Amino acid sequence: MKSLFACIAAAITLAACATTVGQPAAGPDPALAQAIASPDRSAAFRERDRYRHPQETLSFFGLQPGQTVVEIWPGLGWYAEILAPYLREHGRYIAAGYVVSDASSPQWRRDDAAALAAKFAAAPQRYDRAVVTELGLPDRWQMAPAGSADLVLTFRNFHNWLKGGYDREMVAAAYRALKPGGVFGVVDHRASPGTSVERMQQSGYVTEDYVVQLVESVGFKLQARAEINANPRDSKDYPKGVWTLPPTLALGETDRQKYLEIGESDRMTLRFVKPLLVAPAAAGASVAP
Repeated sequence: MKSLFACIAAAITLAACATTVGQPAAGPDPALAQAIASPDRSAAFRERDRYRHPQETLSFFGLQPGQTVVEIWPGLGWYAEILAPYLREHGRYIAAGYVVSDASSPQWRRDDAAALAAKFAAAPQRYDRAVVTELGLPDRWQMAPAGSADLVLTFRNFHNWLKGGYDREMVAAAYRALKPGGVFGVVDHRASPGTSVERMQQSGYVTEDYVVQLVESVGFKLQARAEINANPRDSKDYPKGVWTLPPTLALGETDRQKYLEIGESDRMTLRFVKPLLVAPAAAGASVAP
């Protein structure tokens, strides 16, 4: 793994791209709009743009050409279909995926990682410069060379980290990977204020207060919140938690139309920044199991 990170660091250094981090772009980015509108994206993924608002979300996080962007746990590549082509010529996309090289990794993670690898291999004109690393239990806590990333992004993963009991370790890994002034962008299912940790773990919804407190305890500072991915129709009180709603529809045909009409979950969209000057209190960012 050390040699991989050495290669990534060398490539980032050789690129010598001048980027601005910590603030969103001043106006609409035509290159990003083109990447989102690409016919090469899967039709099923494009259908979910109305719930995920990729143009607005990525602009809010400050995505720009020339940046090094890490996406934590990209799953089957929903955002990779946008980010990897967008950054291919000017920038670098790093997919910090599940740990699948360890024997304890569940089969579904192995299957998802294999599907993502197949996606990348099948379209080298889009993905040949994407870098894949591993992040998570039991011992993979470096997603990219320290201090190399302009953006670290995570979409609907925080609730999994909370349930697994390693949310602070994941955030600390993001902190280490980012440059001073770099942005950590978080989107996740939003619980009602006052929801207990136990209920958050069961339902898949997490309160904004919990996320902000945890992320700031590592050394980040909350820079902005957005309602880009809000859904006021989501009552958050379903038999199968957030998985009752689309796209999972965990109840199958039971009340299917009702849940389709609600749509995907109500989501927080939070932009954190790694301070330019690191205070001693941020030493917690070095935490790893």
